[in-house]
Amino acid sequence: MTATHKEMADARLPLGYRDFCADLLIPLNKCRSETYYLPFKCQDLRHDYEKCQYDDYLRRMKAAEEKKAAADE
Repeated sequence: MTATHKEMADARLPLGYRDFCADLLIPLNKCRSETYYLPFKCQDLRHDYEKCQYDDYLRRMKAAEEKKAAADE
């Protein structure tokens, strides 16, 4: 996570979105507000954010599986 708490607060990110991918969400939200939420204007930023969210999900699931396997031993 490279976005600081101050950057996230300045960007007015809701607490639920202040996660591992917040550094990608800040420019995405800025692009969205500048282009009036036109869906085709910020596709690259949105794709990068969604990929980060998916990778974070996979990382958390892998950690949960490892934790469960360690508890079963």
